[in-house]
Amino acid sequence: MKAFGHRRATRMDETDALVELDIPTPVPGPRDVVVEIRAVSVNPVDTKLRSLDPPDDEPRVLGYDAVGTVVATGGQVRGFRAGDRVFYAGTASRQGSDARYQAVDERLIALAPKGLSDAEAAALPLTALTAWELLFDRLGVRLGEMDNPDAIMIVGGAGGVGSILTQIARRLTGLTVIATASRPETTDWCREMGAHHVIDHRRPLDQELARIGIPQVRYVAGLTASGEHRDAIVRSLAPQGALALIDDPGEFDIMPFKRKALSVHWEYMFARPIFETPDMPEQGRILAQVTSLVDAGLLKTTLHEMLGPITIANLRRAHELLESGKGIGKAVLCGFE
Repeated sequence: MKAFGHRRATRMDETDALVELDIPTPVPGPRDVVVEIRAVSVNPVDTKLRSLDPPDDEPRVLGYDAVGTVVATGGQVRGFRAGDRVFYAGTASRQGSDARYQAVDERLIALAPKGLSDAEAAALPLTALTAWELLFDRLGVRLGEMDNPDAIMIVGGAGGVGSILTQIARRLTGLTVIATASRPETTDWCREMGAHHVIDHRRPLDQELARIGIPQVRYVAGLTASGEHRDAIVRSLAPQGALALIDDPGEFDIMPFKRKALSVHWEYMFARPIFETPDMPEQGRILAQVTSLVDAGLLKTTLHEMLGPITIANLRRAHELLESGKGIGKAVLCGFE
């Protein structure tokens, strides 16, 4: 079958940064479904893995968001059947979704929202899982506690995770949601996603909070440039507050967090599937809740840019957009030529 990925660590300025692969069509394991892919979106993990050599010198298929139709199931699969339209993020430890077909563990998938197109639904899985885990599992915010008097600052509010985290925090908690952005178009996007306030992350974050009359916050979601903003984050957090971060700062000394008894959490959406933790099925359950919330009109797609069908040229455009730091929401590819 046709798939897209890489054979070695590459930069986007190299001609073989992404290549078309001809690999066997997957056969489902006992708990797998095989999905015929309809749409995919691109995430920073795609560019990170592309910059690393694939394991065992085997070509790696990239892609960790997909919408498609179940065409085959393993012998132990009980929750899904052929013909189901599903969405998921999968796992970085298996071949990805930039392919005609993909095998994925049934515990990681859910029925896709009926009210969204394939492209609109493909924008959501990885970022929704990341945002949900960050807010409720890592930071310990209570789902549905609408009288919560605290505030969360989302650093990088216009990105994929920031876009859905803003919605989840605004619609499913009582938190005051403060997103950061730096351009008129990203500021407008953050407001469209539901942020109560938008501040400029080109300036010290604590000074920006003071400008809007909020001296400190209980929670910070560090989605980008966490190392650069570390000192301002410490100043911005109230004593006994919490930071959850997802990016990869080269160094991140947490000693400055001690004096305020601040907690620091890493969110990594792939931890459950990579290590097959006992609560691994929670990811499928989270996605099922996202589907219900979307179909109820409480959450909406974060699709911002349609890049056309799933081709080498369009995947290159998507990777370049991510690496430029100029992306808003999610970029999606839909269908095969």
